[in-house]
Amino acid sequence: MARIGDNSGNTASIKDVEPLKQSVASCMRAIAQDAELEITFGKDKPGMTGDRARLPEPTKNPTAREVAVTRGLSDSMALRRAKHDATVHAEYSPAGDNARAVFNAVEQARCEAIGSKAMEGMADNLDQMLEEKYLRAGYADATTTDDAPLEEAVALLMREKITGRKPPKSAQNIVDLWRDWIEQRAGDSFDNLGERLEDQDAFARTTRDLIAQLEMADELGQDNQENDDENSDDQENEQDAQDDMERENEESTGSDEAAPDESEATGEEQEAGEMDASDATGEDMFDDDEQDGETPGEAQHSDLPFSNLPPTIDYKIFSDKDDEEIRAEDLCEDAELERLRAFLDKQLAHLQGVVGRLANRLQRRLMAQQNRGWDFDLEEGYLDSARLTRIVTDRTAPLSFKMERDTDFRDTVVTLLLDNSGSMRGRPITVAASCADILARTLERCGVKVEILGFTTKAWKGGQSRDAWLKAGKPSSPGRLNDLRHIIYKAADAPWRRARRNLGLMMREGLLKENIDGEALTWAHERLKARPEQRKILMMISDGAPVDDSTLSVNPGNYLERHLRHVIEEIEERSPVELLAIGIGHDVTRYYKRAVTIVDAEELAGAMTEQLASLFEEQTVRRRRPRRQRASGIVG
Repeated sequence: MARIGDNSGNTASIKDVEPLKQSVASCMRAIAQDAELEITFGKDKPGMTGDRARLPEPTKNPTAREVAVTRGLSDSMALRRAKHDATVHAEYSPAGDNARAVFNAVEQARCEAIGSKAMEGMADNLDQMLEEKYLRAGYADATTTDDAPLEEAVALLMREKITGRKPPKSAQNIVDLWRDWIEQRAGDSFDNLGERLEDQDAFARTTRDLIAQLEMADELGQDNQENDDENSDDQENEQDAQDDMERENEESTGSDEAAPDESEATGEEQEAGEMDASDATGEDMFDDDEQDGETPGEAQHSDLPFSNLPPTIDYKIFSDKDDEEIRAEDLCEDAELERLRAFLDKQLAHLQGVVGRLANRLQRRLMAQQNRGWDFDLEEGYLDSARLTRIVTDRTAPLSFKMERDTDFRDTVVTLLLDNSGSMRGRPITVAASCADILARTLERCGVKVEILGFTTKAWKGGQSRDAWLKAGKPSSPGRLNDLRHIIYKAADAPWRRARRNLGLMMREGLLKENIDGEALTWAHERLKARPEQRKILMMISDGAPVDDSTLSVNPGNYLERHLRHVIEEIEERSPVELLAIGIGHDVTRYYKRAVTIVDAEELAGAMTEQLASLFEEQTVRRRRPRRQRASGIVG
């Protein structure tokens, strides 16, 4: 039974959240004027890519404020879908980073202003969405213009001038810090923007004028009309040069034997000239296309339009000197580890039976596979009673022995990589710790080594890395901007009994912060590659997409997600490590080829055991199939 209420937090009962999802999705498609728009709900960062939109999953007891924020997000995306032309946007987009940021923010505000002026309810939803957006960004505490982005101030002022709606309380400081400076330079331009609200082409031209008035004219670059004129002049000059060359070639034809060579050389020069012109034109076209894309930075990878995977060089780390790879026992005292482990055991008293039964089932399945392989006709081992008839029929025949064959998965190592982000706090991290504990014990009994790792950050919203960035003058596009904390709960060679108490560390208050999945996956993968075992399995357990507020506040919104996709592709396509993932309330199937999504943390134990068992069973089938084929060939 979900509940919904007013903004004060009072609630009223509704049956469930499914009708709410259907209502939001229907409204979003209607506003976007796209009946085929695919809309999903989940814990991932909201956004729209192509024909797919992601909205936050409603909680079990949503308040009216939560519902309004969700509706505001859907309205904002739908309005951009209906009112935004990416081609026009790219045509007028400035070249400089600061000017482009203002241009993008104002364009988004234009789309939302159209909806706000048309429907009062939509305007209220957008107000709630913006209030939540700026509240999460922490702009309510801004005291100087260095802490208040200019592009947000310009967009909010434009919205206020056109719709008459005041800025959200959480963003009031941004507007107050910049208002006088902006209005002194570009106050009249806001009226012109309001008159051109429905005409994106005219609106974009006026926005460029506004940006010039804000002392960023040097970042505007040339618009496409000027580029077209220059390209036209270049083409005319090129055509004149080509006509001159042709006339010279005609005059020189047949004059002597060297003429064909000269003509050929001239043709080569002409071809080179055409290539140079073509290259220049292509470069201009790429610069124009580079601005096309709803997410800043996304269109820069137009060579990978479907995979959305950046090249490795695209991902940067501002500073890694404060990152740490640390053993769990080094993070707190022994006495505290014992206390935390006791707390974990107490929390899982009723879950131990369920997880234990699943672990025993996994062990039986693995042990059953171990007992299926035998080698015959050996000189030593167990006496093969089935071949004793040979001695009766032929007294010179030697005794035949057999030996149970060691299965391949004895030479196997499994790494469990656990998301230690703040969203895992509570029941999810408790269940994950318990499952990792019992699975490690079970696999160890079967001769499989297990490593248990965790990943988080050392601080919320950046740490020493962000401080260093601020001291460096806030350079643009700094890349990852937080200090990593990678935790080793159990090394592969450490016996389970020695590492058992380390898992209690996950219960420590303040440990779980933010998650940068791509680098964690790389770290775990590199540790696995260095292992001597023949078979290597890496299992990721996570409850959401990578999120680090410090990094995402100064980079494109999908920066960490794109890096994660790239790392996954590298492992799945080019590494001998077998990768699988389990998402807790989070659709990981869109990232990983081998993955499963569970709704509740209580399902984690079953999912983990089933995934591991299926991996080992698949290997057994692959290993046995050639033997059956050879046997059938002999019979035939």
